[in-house]
Amino acid sequence: MKQSWGSVNQSCMIASGIFLLFSIIFLIISYLITGNISLVYWSILYILSVFFIVIKLVFWLRYQLVEFSNTFCRILDEILNGEIEIFPVLEKDSLFDKMMYRLIRLYEVVLENRRRIIKERKDLQELISDISHQVKTPIANLKMVNATLLEQEMGREKQKEFLTACDMQIEKLDFLMQAMIKTSRLEAGIISLKKQKQTIYETLANALGGILLQAERKEIQVQVNCSEDLEVSHDRKWTGEAFFNLLDNAVKYTSNGGIIKVDVKAWEMYVKVTITDSGKGIAKEKQGTIFQRFYREEEVHDIEGIGIGLYLTREIITMQGGYIMVDSEIGKGTSFSVFLPY
Repeated sequence: MKQSWGSVNQSCMIASGIFLLFSIIFLIISYLITGNISLVYWSILYILSVFFIVIKLVFWLRYQLVEFSNTFCRILDEILNGEIEIFPVLEKDSLFDKMMYRLIRLYEVVLENRRRIIKERKDLQELISDISHQVKTPIANLKMVNATLLEQEMGREKQKEFLTACDMQIEKLDFLMQAMIKTSRLEAGIISLKKQKQTIYETLANALGGILLQAERKEIQVQVNCSEDLEVSHDRKWTGEAFFNLLDNAVKYTSNGGIIKVDVKAWEMYVKVTITDSGKGIAKEKQGTIFQRFYREEEVHDIEGIGIGLYLTREIITMQGGYIMVDSEIGKGTSFSVFLPY
C-alpha cells in the first residue's frame, strides 16, 4: 500500500515539475516576444494561482482516494474476520456506493455459502452419530451370538435358534442401510422425484399390498374409501413409499382386532389422504418430534422399527409440494393426513 501511494506522490511531483518547467519557458518566451515586464508579472501570478488550485485539487482527490481505500480495506478485513454486522447506508450514486453494493451482494453470497457449509457439516455429524447409535445394538447382538456359537457345544435345534436370531439382526442392519441410503439420496438431491398426473388409487393399492399380510395376522380390519378415477400429480414409487411407511406404522401400533381406515378426498387445491388407526395414540407434546430422524418413543422400543419412516415420509411429501399433518389422542388412535397438490 505504501509503495502504491509513493508512486502516486512521485507522479504528482513529476507532473508539478513539468508544469513549472513549461511555465518558466512560457514566461521567458513571452518576455522575449513582448518585452513587457508587467505582462510577465501577471503571467506569474496567474500561473501560481492555477498551480495552487491544481495542488489543492490533487490533495483533495488524494484524500478522497485514501479515505475510500481505507474504508474499503477495513470493510474487507471485517468481512474476512467475520466481524461486520451493518454495512454503510448507500445514499448516493457514487463510485463508492456502486462498489459497496456489489461488495454487499458478494458478502451475502459468501455468508449464505458459509451457513450452508456449516449446516451440511452439522447434518453430517448428526447422521454419523445416528448411524453409529442405530448399528451398535445389532452388531453387539451379532457378536454375542457368534461368540456363543464358537465357544459352546450345542445341539442342532439350539444352533438353528441362534442362527435365526442372527438372521433377524442381519435383516435389521440391511433394513437400516436401505432406509439410510434412500434418505441420504433424497437429501443430497441424487434422486429427483418425477411427478406425473396419475390415479392415487393405484399408488395406495401398491402400498396396501405391503401391509395386508401383517394386518391379517393381527386380525386388523383395513377399510379404504378412494375413487378409482381420482388423479393427482405425484411420483408413484416414492409416494407409495410414503404411504407404506404410514400404513406400516398403523399396523405396528394397532392392537389385535383393531381397525385402519384410509380415506381420500378431493379438495379444491389438494388431494387429502387420511390414514387413521385405532392404536395407542401419540401424546400432544410429542407430536412435534415424531418426524425427526430416528426418533422413537421410549414405550415402543420393544416394537420393531428404527424411527426413520415418518422422517422419510415427510421428506417425500414435502419435495412434491405437499405437507403432512398428525392428529392423535392417547388411547384413541392416530390420524395422519397427507395433502398433495394437483
